[in-house]
Amino acid sequence: MDQRLIDLHHDYVHHHFDRRKFLEQAGRIVGSAGAAAALLPLLDSNNANAQTIAETDNRITTEWVTFEGVTGEVKAYLAKPSGAGEHPGVVIVHEIGGVSPHQQDIARRLAVAGFVALGVDFLSPAGGTPAPGEGNGAERARTLDPVQTVENGVAAVAYLRARDDTTDKIGAVGFCWGGRVTQQLSVNDPTLNAVVVFYGQPPHPSEAPRVNAPILMNYADVMLDMNNTGEVILYREELERLGKPFQFYMYEGAQHGFNNDTNQERYNQAAAELAWGRTIDWFKEYLA
Repeated sequence: MDQRLIDLHHDYVHHHFDRRKFLEQAGRIVGSAGAAAALLPLLDSNNANAQTIAETDNRITTEWVTFEGVTGEVKAYLAKPSGAGEHPGVVIVHEIGGVSPHQQDIARRLAVAGFVALGVDFLSPAGGTPAPGEGNGAERARTLDPVQTVENGVAAVAYLRARDDTTDKIGAVGFCWGGRVTQQLSVNDPTLNAVVVFYGQPPHPSEAPRVNAPILMNYADVMLDMNNTGEVILYREELERLGKPFQFYMYEGAQHGFNNDTNQERYNQAAAELAWGRTIDWFKEYLA
């Protein structure tokens, strides 16, 4: 698919939310608004493809929980290994649309790997992740206070660490919008033990000295990601200059959002599998 369409769609779902505007602009590329409308389902995520680990999988248990954040009650999807015992915890910071079926599946994948995974609904202050047909999660995300969002992340880390089924080792992983939030969490919560970021905007390099946790950074091909303007390179160089523990990977040929297997045009199986394997290895190394 024409890269211009993928970039237009990203702008549509993250910024202006105007379907007519998207169809008009896309129509100039493909010939008509009707042709653009026919392509839209290919660009949107298909939640029917979200489940790789079933909720009924006997290796794990799942439930919805709440904890107290700075904005009040925050909802979260919890997945953990079956049986008694303590396990390291991982806070998941979702993509801009909320705790989607795909993000819930991410929690179950982490649980199968041996972690207590907390998929926090960071849209809770704005009414929570909308059910199908009940609104746009990205629009709700745009109403959030960025500082309070990070503070809710800090509260999530504390909640997860205080549970009886977790050890004192807690990590965080974020995707897209959540990658940016996780980057901010990494410089605002010195208690974190490990961080993984998927294509998230980094903090300003001046904040790099505040990073304590080892950080794994997974980024799309710089030529295909309109969000990657070189900021991450400057941030990586500053982490390296400071001697911070980190690993940085850029996946050639991979689009922004390449880990999301519900999105036909963005998903890159080879990059996703490699990045996910590195993610699990990172958490096993630093949360053990």
